[in-house]
Amino acid sequence: MRRSMLKAALAALALATFGGVAAQDVRERTLKLGLQNPKGHPVVSGAERFAELVAAKSGGRIKVNLYPGGSLGSDAATVTAVQGGTVEMTILNSGILATQAREFAIYDFPFLFANPREADAVVDGTFGKAMHAKLADKGIIGLAYWELGFRDLTNGRRPIQKVEDIAGLKLRVIPNPINIDWVKALDANPTPLAFPELYAALDQRAVDGQENPVSVILANRFAEVQKYLTLTHHQYNPQSVIVSRKVWDGLNPAERQILQDAATEAGRYQRQLSREQAASAIDQLKKAGMQVTELPAAEQAKLREKMKPVIDKHTATVGEATVRELMAELAKLRK
Repeated sequence: MRRSMLKAALAALALATFGGVAAQDVRERTLKLGLQNPKGHPVVSGAERFAELVAAKSGGRIKVNLYPGGSLGSDAATVTAVQGGTVEMTILNSGILATQAREFAIYDFPFLFANPREADAVVDGTFGKAMHAKLADKGIIGLAYWELGFRDLTNGRRPIQKVEDIAGLKLRVIPNPINIDWVKALDANPTPLAFPELYAALDQRAVDGQENPVSVILANRFAEVQKYLTLTHHQYNPQSVIVSRKVWDGLNPAERQILQDAATEAGRYQRQLSREQAASAIDQLKKAGMQVTELPAAEQAKLREKMKPVIDKHTATVGEATVRELMAELAKLRK
């Protein structure tokens, strides 16, 4: 009799806790999470895993509803909604947050990271955490970094065999100063445009081309409206998983821990998926009809050289101390 009572008590205790969090500490709520990419993209797949983890860790009391494909508006509009608390969460290129804290523009520096290992070490370490901490007084809490990956160039006019071939192309860029400047440095014409408007602009030839990781090019069917892909790997995009501070301040410690743990755990899955898909995306894009070229080493070196004045200019904007700190972290990793 005593043994059956003990079993019943243990079962009740198990039902009353979710991964060490007391059930009574978790309240029912629904969170909206806006995303720019469509279903099937690694960031959206990561968000799906995040929603599953939050549900499991909260015993189903916290539900995360996803809004992919830019259905809640552009990144800029969604960030404003997050600050206001009308959208609870979003995941976006970390560099876009330079509109909130200027130091985030460093994540858009061309040729900053040589490989994903370097990027992971920097953003998951003290530097990345300190950067997210700068957002708190802007109404934003940074939970984790995921990734979009290394960016490459597409266009509908001609194959790019050398750096000079980029000159004259009208290229869509993320609407921020550093991206505008590096396109100008190549004698091309930058066209700032919100991502949800990009496919139509390419289809109507309002712009000649764009630049994004191959997983984005594939998931958004850009091969339907672009003929040429050039593997430049000119920029690496970490993605910030952010939540509204208005929402965060209304959560208790147990609820905050659930979101934090889920974002970190889902991030590991998302990065692995992103890198696996990047490896196969080029073959799929070729099968979809894209002509793929890779710049020779001498041309890649020329491309890096043309980017140096852009980095020098924006070092002053970002802050020399921030740039020195990140470069010191990279120097340690490269020893």
